[in-house]
Amino acid sequence: MNNRIELLKKLLEENKDVSDYKINRTNTLSSELFFVHRTLETSRATDVCDTGVTVYVDHDGKKGESAFAVYESMTETDLKLKIAEAAARAKLVFNEPYGIPGGEKTEREVPSNFRDYEPKELAAKIAEAAFKADRYENGSINALEVFVYKHVKTVVNSKGVDVTEVKYDAMIEAIPTWNENGESVELYEAYRFTEFDADEITAETDEKMREVRDRKHAVKPAEKIEADVVLNVKEAGELFSELASDLTYASVYSHYNLHKIGDDLQNGDGDKITLEMKGAMKGSEYSAAFDADGVSLADKKIISGGKVEGYFGTNRFASYLGEKPTGDLKCVSVEKGSLTDKELAEKPYLECVSLSGLQIDLYNDYIGGEIRLAYYRHDGLVEPVTGISMSGKLSEVLAGIRLSDKTKVRGYYGGPYKVLLKGMEII
Repeated sequence: MNNRIELLKKLLEENKDVSDYKINRTNTLSSELFFVHRTLETSRATDVCDTGVTVYVDHDGKKGESAFAVYESMTETDLKLKIAEAAARAKLVFNEPYGIPGGEKTEREVPSNFRDYEPKELAAKIAEAAFKADRYENGSINALEVFVYKHVKTVVNSKGVDVTEVKYDAMIEAIPTWNENGESVELYEAYRFTEFDADEITAETDEKMREVRDRKHAVKPAEKIEADVVLNVKEAGELFSELASDLTYASVYSHYNLHKIGDDLQNGDGDKITLEMKGAMKGSEYSAAFDADGVSLADKKIISGGKVEGYFGTNRFASYLGEKPTGDLKCVSVEKGSLTDKELAEKPYLECVSLSGLQIDLYNDYIGGEIRLAYYRHDGLVEPVTGISMSGKLSEVLAGIRLSDKTKVRGYYGGPYKVLLKGMEII
């Protein structure tokens, strides 16, 4: 691998049109298991290497760039041609000039307990934990696929950046199925994680088994529901990620941002939002030590007590704004709120389990979505419902939002595992 990078560096430096360059190389090792019901059908290991090159050309007072993929079959002659073609394309791009980040040689590892296991052993333990949830008379896991990954990522550039990162993650893909009264319902579910916890895997899979059961039994409500709406962890992440997207250096530079530092996002009596963008978060597969530019990731609090406190973003747009780059932060961390499970249960609410997608429009002050499955909790009853939608004004929702006092990490999001929205219309 190092020989390939050294060859690319040599050829890039020989091309007089190339002002700067960046090489991204990722080597991914995997252990994979494929089950039909509980029977192991296939077991395999893979070793895949992906390499990409970005060429920068300073011309006419501007900076152009162009990228291409490198395949292992390419000869030195092929690579020279690719570099020349990329340099020619870069001359057609007229970005405002910005500096390429510098650095030094370093290696880092994103913490994970995966390194305590052999990959094939870990994949088997993950499958075993998932199948513990396959315990229902009318339900089953029709198919289960387990992937355990080790990624070795390297970024090298013309300014001395030479960083390598080792990180681990795993993915479960499952098809939980429910058969009852001659009818069948099945779901596709994918779950990624970076820490092995057998009990958590079983609980997560069991939740999906109950969800497919309830999708089978869910009906459209006979009457209009008047209640608060509760988002679970996935949609909560989508909400807060959308708020964060307005506060990037790129949005500010392009004048797309709706809010600026000091603005109050919550003019109301709800729980105040404190949101920090992070490079790494325990349990999140989006954790990283550095970004695609080789910039070391620096956590940045962007919302504090409901007010905009700062911006974040990549080297290019930080350079335009005269700010320090935080790197391309992916993890959205939100502080817990005051809403307890006991308080939540005191009033009727509609708990959204599965949406066709949470729709958020900052500029038109809108939040909504179509509900595939929700639980209407009222008067001691839990009714699975479907075929309805919700909508509201985002500003009013943020003003009265309540955040649970318990947190959970899922994907890029870590924060309150339930988020209560007041003033939503359910139809």
